[in-house]
Amino acid sequence: MDEVEGILVLPSALKHPGITEADIGHALGFSRRSFDNDEDGSAMTIGPAESGVLLEIGHRSKWGIQFVVFHAMEARDKFLTPKERGEVR
Repeated sequence: MDEVEGILVLPSALKHPGITEADIGHALGFSRRSFDNDEDGSAMTIGPAESGVLLEIGHRSKWGIQFVVFHAMEARDKFLTPKERGEVR
């Protein structure tokens, strides 16, 4: 677990192949939108990896750390707009 620029990436966030801490930082830094989960206080942020592929990043805040990231993967369709899914030109 490395804390970089207010981001703590947990091992669970790196379980999907090809996802790096740099991709997570890029996605959070250039996020398109976030959704709050009122049930558990977490949030899901959609943003681009360094390659431009959209990621979904699951995170919470913790005192002194802006993002505690517990989930990261290529964004699923349910989190993307029709334009992002390529349905609208």
